[in-house]
Amino acid sequence: MTDHPKRPDGRRRDELRPVNFVLNYVEYPEGSVLIEMGRTRVLCNVSVEEKVPAWMVGGGVGWLTAEYALLPRSTHTRTRRETWGLRGRTQEIRRLIGCSLRAAVDLDLLGERTLVVDCDVLQADGGTRTAAVTGGYVAVALALRRMSEQGLVPSEVLKPLVAAVSVGVVSGEVRLDLCYAEDHDAEVDLNVVMTDGGCLVEVQGTAEGTHFSRGTLDRMLDLAAYGIARLIQHQREALV
Repeated sequence: MTDHPKRPDGRRRDELRPVNFVLNYVEYPEGSVLIEMGRTRVLCNVSVEEKVPAWMVGGGVGWLTAEYALLPRSTHTRTRRETWGLRGRTQEIRRLIGCSLRAAVDLDLLGERTLVVDCDVLQADGGTRTAAVTGGYVAVALALRRMSEQGLVPSEVLKPLVAAVSVGVVSGEVRLDLCYAEDHDAEVDLNVVMTDGGCLVEVQGTAEGTHFSRGTLDRMLDLAAYGIARLIQHQREALV
């Protein structure tokens, strides 16, 4: 058996970081959740707007969009606010979050409303985009639950749970839920979004400096599915 160096926080290769959801973290949004995954903390707030983009008006269908930002000292050194336009990374992460959470909402039942999901990283230690998706789902569920209780939407508007996790190859070992130190040194980095039923919503993968085999990809997807099943259980328990 090949010996692998210990993970920075001592976890097994198939072990998630500690996960915690703080519901209704902010009082004013229709749905608000602080998700903590290890030292990564992301605040997810959902606002409901009684309108849709101009190109959707009159269709009777709703929309969901997402925004994402790193607070200046969420990182080891200060990250500048993006006041002069969004970086490509930020735009790509916003697209990922929005696409992932639209898979969790029946937009036909939402009516001509828009759910705006704001994901602000309070502290970054790897996996901020996947934490935003996982926490964002819980915040969306809270917002839709409130709307359903008010008789604005049917309960069926919320589809089965959606969660996301990172997996990677570090020192030749496939690992689940990378922290920053592992992500920085990873030979392969993969972000996976899946539904409660095990269906893939999105897969983002990059080889850093070398290629990887189909077999490695299969092992990474299997490990991601294992981790997402556990994240979905955490979501389900938080929403009881």
